[in-house]
Amino acid sequence: MRFMVPKEKNLKKADWEVSQKIIDLVKAYSEYTDNTENEVVEYYLSQIQEDERFRAWAMKKRNNKKLLKLLEIEEPQNGGTASRAN
Repeated sequence: MRFMVPKEKNLKKADWEVSQKIIDLVKAYSEYTDNTENEVVEYYLSQIQEDERFRAWAMKKRNNKKLLKLLEIEEPQNGGTASRAN
């Protein structure tokens, strides 16, 4: 039996502007998948962390501890390269 996983409750409002086309697509996709618009946006934006070029950029960025934690990348120790935390 698979158990249900609680939904993330740590939600914050964001003040972003997106095109009407994106709003309409998210609304339609939400209806198609039977998920809320928030769930659709959350799911697809969370995929950003899989972008390997973004991850490489994050590792080179100064003052990146918070970003590395968000990306679940271990901090390099003694000049080594960072890796994913599992």
